[in-house]
Amino acid sequence: MDEQKINTLWTHLHWLSVLAQQGSYTAAAARLGVSKATMSQRIAELERAAKVTLVQRTTRSLRLTESGQRLVDETRAAFEQIEQSFAQVRDLAEQPSGLLRVTAPVALARQQLVPLFSAFLKDFPDVRIELDLSDRLSALATEGYDLAIRHTARPPDTHVAWALCATESVLVATRAYLRQHGKPSQPSDLQTHNCLHYPRSQDIPAWTFEARVPSEAGERITVPVTGNFAANNSEALREAALTGAGIALMPDFSAQAALGQGKLVRVLPDWKPVGVFAETIYAIRPYAPHVPRAVAALVAHLKSGLVAGFGSDPQ
Repeated sequence: MDEQKINTLWTHLHWLSVLAQQGSYTAAAARLGVSKATMSQRIAELERAAKVTLVQRTTRSLRLTESGQRLVDETRAAFEQIEQSFAQVRDLAEQPSGLLRVTAPVALARQQLVPLFSAFLKDFPDVRIELDLSDRLSALATEGYDLAIRHTARPPDTHVAWALCATESVLVATRAYLRQHGKPSQPSDLQTHNCLHYPRSQDIPAWTFEARVPSEAGERITVPVTGNFAANNSEALREAALTGAGIALMPDFSAQAALGQGKLVRVLPDWKPVGVFAETIYAIRPYAPHVPRAVAALVAHLKSGLVAGFGSDPQ
C-alpha cells in the first residue's frame, strides 16, 4: 500500500479505537456523531486495506480479532497524545470553549447543579454542556464523559477528584406528622415511627447516629427502623415526607428548600446521622496530564456555587 493511501486511513484507525472502547457500532457512532452505517463502512474500508479481519460481529456481540486488538493497543498512546496536544493548543484561547459531557446524580443535578450550569454558560458562551442524569457510577473514560459529579465517600484512586462541597444527612418531618405521632427525643424513639428510608440492601434498614452534644459527643447509636415507603431517590423521600407520611433521612441538598420554607423541620438535631449518605460531593475525571481550561473553570464554578448555596468548604 502506498504512503498516500495509508495517510487516508488515520481517521479509520481512530474510529476503530473508539469502537473498541465503546463496544458496539451504535455506541461508537453516537460518540463520534456519525451514523451507524458510516461507522460500519469505515471499519470495512480499514479491513480491506489491511487485508485482514479486524472485528468479529454476531447478531448480539462484537469483539476485536487479535489483529484488531493489536492495532488498537499500538495506536492508543498516539491518539491520546494527539488529543492532549490539541486540547492544550485549544486552551491557548482566551475563553474556555468546546463540549463538556457531564454525568451527575438525578436529585443533586435537578436541585443544585442545573442552575449553576446555566450561570456558568452565561459566563462562558463558547462552552456547551451535555448532562447525563444518572445515579449509576459510569466508566468515565469508556463512556466519553469529561467530568462526573458524585456524592461519594471514596472517589476512585485511578481518577482525579476535586472536593467541591461538604454535605451532611438530615432527619426531617412535617410539623403535622410530629404533632400527631410525637417528636422523638432520642434515636431509639424512631422505632415507633414510620421511617422513610433509602434502600441499601435486603437487610432490615438501620440508621446510625453520633451525638453532637458535648457531654456525649462521639457516642454512636444504631437503631433498626421500619416504614411503609422506601426509595432510591432523595427527591422521592422528600416529597413523601412533605405529605406527612413519616420521618425521612436524606442529604441536606434535597431538604434545603423545604427546611428554609418551614415545610419540613429537623428531627433529633442533637444527633448527627452517619453512614447512610457520603459527606462530600466530588468532581471526578479520568487522569490526564492536562486538564482542559473549560473543565477547570466548571469545577471552580461548581465549588463556589455549592459552598455558597448549602454546604461548606471541604478543606
